[in-house]
Amino acid sequence: MDQFVRERITQLRLAKGVSEYQMSYDLGHSRGYIYNISSGKSLPSMNEFFSICEYFGISPCEFFDTGQNNPPLIGKVIDELKKLDDDDILMILSFINRLNKHS
Repeated sequence: MDQFVRERITQLRLAKGVSEYQMSYDLGHSRGYIYNISSGKSLPSMNEFFSICEYFGISPCEFFDTGQNNPPLIGKVIDELKKLDDDDILMILSFINRLNKHS
């Protein structure tokens, strides 16, 4: 589990395009905070884990769902879908199904 957390934070950090230093700074920690997590020297506390999820714009569930390549983007799409009526959602679903047939 420790290795998963370290690797997932690194994956999400790289996808966001921020350095370990920048992420540490953004979270209000010393320069080596994320480095220490990534290198296995420490793990975030539960409160810090929630802060890390918030930093990436994802839920804890999405953090552990490695099937999503870009959880923040998926989350934004879901938020926008919630604003649509059923007919529009069905239209988008048929479009997604069409795209998946061609890939």
